[in-house]
Amino acid sequence: MCAAGLRAFFNIGKVWGLDSGQEIILLGCPEKATYARWKKDPESAVPGRDVLERVSYILGIYKALQALFPEKSSADAWIRKPNGAAIFGGDSALDRMLAGNVSDLYVVRKYLDVTIYGGSR
Repeated sequence: MCAAGLRAFFNIGKVWGLDSGQEIILLGCPEKATYARWKKDPESAVPGRDVLERVSYILGIYKALQALFPEKSSADAWIRKPNGAAIFGGDSALDRMLAGNVSDLYVVRKYLDVTIYGGSR
């Protein structure tokens, strides 16, 4: 499951146009050598619970965006657009996620869940 999650994370990173520094932050700042090893060979990765939680949030955010926007390009562009919602303060969702705390990923995921499901999930 770790390898599949990391492969999905790196594929999402490509789609979202993330650079390695952004991916490292979203993963919780592993050592650069560890990050490079994971990216090169996710099958051999043994990430900790924090990394798996972060990957899970990213996968959930991606899935929620695909459900929310009928066009894939709109879904993928949303994370970079300024957002007037109070939790973003005019910044983008990516800006919020790159603050580095796992709670920031949770907030973005929760925001999308409430937007899609009206909080009934």
